[in-house]
Amino acid sequence: MSKFCSSLSLYGRFNLSLNTEEKKAVVEEISQGLSGAKTLVIAEYRGIKVASLTELRSEARKADVYLHVLKNTLAKRAVEGTSFEALADQMVGPLIYAASEDPVAAAKLLHTYSKKENALAIKSGSYNGDVLSAEEIANLASIPSREELLTKFVGMMQAPLATFARTLAALAEKKSEEEPAA
Repeated sequence: MSKFCSSLSLYGRFNLSLNTEEKKAVVEEISQGLSGAKTLVIAEYRGIKVASLTELRSEARKADVYLHVLKNTLAKRAVEGTSFEALADQMVGPLIYAASEDPVAAAKLLHTYSKKENALAIKSGSYNGDVLSAEEIANLASIPSREELLTKFVGMMQAPLATFARTLAALAEKKSEEEPAA
């Protein structure tokens, strides 16, 4: 998703008047970007300072989260026919859109940042075709990411092997201590 994000930033930051063909192109780009996303979170950003928004965008790039301010009418058209279509009626007001292929990355990013920045308020989101409330987004954000779960899994797999290796080393040491005495 991140490869097409930079091309859309122009449409989100400036209130440009677009002709019909340009609008269709923007809708198509947004639709393509959302096609691989599993989660879409929308938040109101009324009153957020530019420096804070810049920091949030930087964090989004690091987390591989699509994060942009979009015209709501274009965003509504882009989600038609997708699993995010149920969110269309909530796309009202000054919104920032966060989408990610990782089911928890977008929720985690906006939830964490909304704790630091009071001007950012999570409105709702969608995961797996279901519309989620702000509270449900917070619950989704508390789930460890795929990478965190894989790291824990590998650690759990290594623990018995490490214990077995220490046991073998202790047996070998004990055996080597007994051999010279015999």
